[in-house]
Amino acid sequence: MSSVSGPPRLLTPGRIAERLAVPLHRVLHVLRTRRHIAPAARAGVLRLYHADTVAHVRHELNAIDARRRGGAK
Repeated sequence: MSSVSGPPRLLTPGRIAERLAVPLHRVLHVLRTRRHIAPAARAGVLRLYHADTVAHVRHELNAIDARRRGGAK
């Protein structure tokens, strides 16, 4: 018996923001400024990302927050 997983589940920036419980504008900033986080596909003008992108965005947001905390002494 073969296991067919179906079509890949891709996420919009809005879904990524929901999963991370952060405002959409923060996710859009990371996706726009970090060239190593690239869309997996496009549907018209909509960019779609793999589920593992959530971890990359979370890492970048944590790094931004750490720099802000470290700089405000």
